[in-house]
Amino acid sequence: MFMNLTVRKLKIILVIVIVGFCVGIYLQDLQHQKSTAHAWKANKHNLERFNKITSFNKSMSAANWQKMKDSIQGELDTLMILRFRKEVDSLTIANLETVQNLNTKKIAQ
Repeated sequence: MFMNLTVRKLKIILVIVIVGFCVGIYLQDLQHQKSTAHAWKANKHNLERFNKITSFNKSMSAANWQKMKDSIQGELDTLMILRFRKEVDSLTIANLETVQNLNTKKIAQ
């Protein structure tokens, strides 16, 4: 089979392989440009957040530290409540019945 390959057929195969590589490199470059653009946007957003935090940090004093500490504590409480609600909502009725049965057995003992 390989013996009857002519120079013309080999050149056609070589051209097809080279065109395939060129198309692949071009498509890879397009994807790289898209991901780079998204990365720059994300970095710009993160840099803006970092600059805001830095400027807030510079303006922090003993008076507003307590207010910020209370704010962080309130946010953590809110996150814990939301996490608890999410976990409770994910339980099915069968799981709730199982939990209730276990609780009644514990109370009866």
